[in-house]
Amino acid sequence: MKVFLSAIICLTLSATSSKLFSQGCVAVRGSGGSCMLQNETQSKGWQFATSSRYFRSYKHFRGKHEEKNRVEENTEVINHQFTLDLLVSRNFNNRFSIAAGFPVISNTRSSKYEHYGNSSSDPNARHTTKAFGMGDLRVTGYYWLIDPKKSHKGNIQAGLGIKLPTGDYKVMDHFYKSDGSILLGPVDQSIQLGDGGTGFITELNAFYNPGMKTSIYANFFYLINPREHNGVSTARGGTSSTSSIQNGSDVMSVPDQYMIRAGLSYSPGHKSTLSIGLREECIPVRDLVGGSNGFRRPGYIISLEPSFAFHFKRSSAFISVPVALVRNRTQSVPDKIRTDLTGNYTQGDAAFADYLISAGFSIKL
Repeated sequence: MKVFLSAIICLTLSATSSKLFSQGCVAVRGSGGSCMLQNETQSKGWQFATSSRYFRSYKHFRGKHEEKNRVEENTEVINHQFTLDLLVSRNFNNRFSIAAGFPVISNTRSSKYEHYGNSSSDPNARHTTKAFGMGDLRVTGYYWLIDPKKSHKGNIQAGLGIKLPTGDYKVMDHFYKSDGSILLGPVDQSIQLGDGGTGFITELNAFYNPGMKTSIYANFFYLINPREHNGVSTARGGTSSTSSIQNGSDVMSVPDQYMIRAGLSYSPGHKSTLSIGLREECIPVRDLVGGSNGFRRPGYIISLEPSFAFHFKRSSAFISVPVALVRNRTQSVPDKIRTDLTGNYTQGDAAFADYLISAGFSIKL
């Protein structure tokens, strides 16, 4: 059976972010999970794909607890994040391929606390900062572990790659203060275009066809970022506080990130595929390699992910709308250090989205 999972080019989204991955202030960049699954008759040649991802985050969580008062009091942070990912891949044979991804990112962040402060009643207290440009470039090689000609029911694909720090990780904008001053400083980590580190990509993609029209799929993506921090200040044009210097949150971290997806696909005909599954995107508290200090908002989001793909003769299109089920902003390393220094438990918050929209198109050249 030919299940065209290659149509589901699942970008993330955080993500990045630090950007696409957990959706919102938990910065996971859209640099992975390209799901290069192909059917067993894949031949040599080039393929071009484009995928877009959008979400609006505004609901604040500390741990799994939602701080509903933030929206009620108009102190919530609102991030609008849009990524257009351009992907070019080359199939050398039916087992080995290489893909290169070029993200173009447009982010905005509206808040009061970064400007006049959350306690201000001034109607002009809320302002917006922006970041636009190219994100971090990634190049990944993929290989089917089992010869597709001998395994029609299922297969596993492994991917290894590199993420290059081509995205600007120190984008600056203006911060407006209640005393009338205007400061120029780096925008928040969640809307920066890159993280400033060279990373190493690991992926596993798998499928199994239990029937003529059904398929089970699974994807795993992990980005290893050895660099601890990128040296960019978190003071937004001001002076870092003594406490932030003591706990290491005065500069931005370069965190790892991962994504896990699994679900069921159904093909009612030759031209369409319906899928439903679970998706977890995460910024871990600690990295696999290198230090883990510096400012980050670790956490994860678990979503229910329905998808639809439609297949043409040489092309495919898809749309997926992951809807959040669980959102958790976990305790960071600086949070832990501050807890130890003060004796008072500290855990920061983060804003998450309710859902994200991802859509794309691929064509065999």
